[in-house]
Amino acid sequence: MKTCLIALCLCAAAALLLQSVNGRRGQDLHCGACRALVDEMEWEISQIDPKKTIQAGSFRINPDGSQSIREVPFARSESSLLEVMERVCEKMSEYAEKQDPGSQRPSYERIVSRDGKKTDLSGSRFDTRAAASLKFTCEAIVEKYEDELIEFFSHETENVKDKLCSKRTDLCDHALHIPHDEL
Repeated sequence: MKTCLIALCLCAAAALLLQSVNGRRGQDLHCGACRALVDEMEWEISQIDPKKTIQAGSFRINPDGSQSIREVPFARSESSLLEVMERVCEKMSEYAEKQDPGSQRPSYERIVSRDGKKTDLSGSRFDTRAAASLKFTCEAIVEKYEDELIEFFSHETENVKDKLCSKRTDLCDHALHIPHDEL
């Protein structure tokens, strides 16, 4: 009887440990996807001609006969941001999982350079399942936080990774100590 009780306690402890590890892994994946999403959106926005503008505002005529239309940078317009959000998660296939030496937690980094230069792949593990999970998670984040993404990217904001991924969405609540340029 005592042996059965000890075995049951060990099984329960093992189940709790496994659940904790899986929960932490899911949290790391969501955080990594959010941070990669922010990087990719910032890159896409930076590639749009800053001189290009679009008319925004109401196209209704006011009682005085005027219209409330203003010119805004196209790169930060809602229509441009929606276009970027439609395709940004495809870039997750260019990321690999890397084990952080200090915390032993996975992080995600770009393995395909945007400018053709070599990237340091030491410690990186490319796994198509991890890339697919990152893409799927990215798509879920875009769907769930579309309004927040538009809000943050419609204006030039500093530290979007921290503000969006940690403070607004809590996707990286464990990662407030991560430097701004690290995934």
